[in-house]
Amino acid sequence: MKKKESIQEHVLLMKHARLNEDASEKLLKKYNIDKKQLPIIFNKDSALTGMDVKPGDVIEITRESSTAKTIKYYRVIVNA
Repeated sequence: MKKKESIQEHVLLMKHARLNEDASEKLLKKYNIDKKQLPIIFNKDSALTGMDVKPGDVIEITRESSTAKTIKYYRVIVNA
């Protein structure tokens, strides 16, 4: 039987991390925005599997770039 692999171990999956409340507020204040202005990510997204997340949490996505080394993107969780 073939071993089932976790999506979290895939080489192409970008790093996803939940920001705590202080970091979320700091981010929103820095850009002078509120959570409604962030792009969304669904709570059932496979990249969030195994993470303790709830709607309203802010997720930091770290992507590797050949020109800028790493780039951080932010999403707010909503119900699917």
